[in-house]
Amino acid sequence: MARLRYRTIHGHKHAFRMAGNGPAVLLIHGIGDSSETWAPIVPGLARNHRVIVPDLLGHGESDKPRGDYSIGGYANGMRDLLSVLGIDRVTLVGHSLGGGVAMQFAYQYPERTERIVLVATGGVARHVTPLLRAASLPGAELLMAGMKLPTVRWQVTAAVKLLQLSGLPLGRDAPELLRVLDALPNADSRLAFGRTLRAVVDWRGQLGTLLDRCYLTEGMPTMLVWGDKDPILPASHAWLAHIAMPGSRLELFSDTGHFPFHTQPQRFLDILLDFMATTEAAGFSAEEWRQMLRNRRVKPRRAARPASAAPPQDAGAPDPAARPEAA
Repeated sequence: MARLRYRTIHGHKHAFRMAGNGPAVLLIHGIGDSSETWAPIVPGLARNHRVIVPDLLGHGESDKPRGDYSIGGYANGMRDLLSVLGIDRVTLVGHSLGGGVAMQFAYQYPERTERIVLVATGGVARHVTPLLRAASLPGAELLMAGMKLPTVRWQVTAAVKLLQLSGLPLGRDAPELLRVLDALPNADSRLAFGRTLRAVVDWRGQLGTLLDRCYLTEGMPTMLVWGDKDPILPASHAWLAHIAMPGSRLELFSDTGHFPFHTQPQRFLDILLDFMATTEAAGFSAEEWRQMLRNRRVKPRRAARPASAAPPQDAGAPDPAARPEAA
């Protein structure tokens, strides 16, 4: 994995990793995670691409100020980091919260976006695991701090092992969730996590939806990647987004949870490289964007090859003829 580098932007330290040369790819991690999560795919991707892997503000080794942890704020932060690095246009790859950031970036800065890859992305519909809804409640940071006490930590580790043996959906990703908890070592980290989570989730579920602007992706090569057994954001969200995004490509990973690039890293890398090789980078003028917003019409562009996967029985796939409802 590439070493961490640092840039100070607006007075705050931003940590990131960068490797390779070629067309730029920005990898955006999910909530509570860091740039390290992308380690399984960065070496292969960097052979022919410049790969930029940030720690979002409030995460990893980046600063954790009392600031703006909204999706729009993160999109602005990605624009500023790319500008500092002298990178004008990128293919965006976002996981979970990072998928929402990628979509917001593409919406705010279409002229800087070549493609979008959304991996188990947030922001499709309201449903989210009860664990995240509970973590958004007041005082959750104190509970997370208590879970790191030695005796409690032993109990949490034992519970994770039981979940893995139980065959329950959450057991599939329990070690990853424990890893995210370990990535919150101090009060500042836990406060930043809480602020980020409450910007997108409350006790009822996800606060917003990207479905109302999905028609804009008809002019933007877009791929959705999802695990068919995702316990955090169910695979039914993948089908809702796929239907709402004209020309999008959908890749479902069988017997896989919320982290398909961990479960099947080589397959993930292969489909990502294939997607970039078989699609034409988007490019919008100010007038094109204006007309799209006015008329909901876009100039067709060469789409990715259609996904061959059929909706699994347990994915809750909607009727393709049905119009998805916004959360």
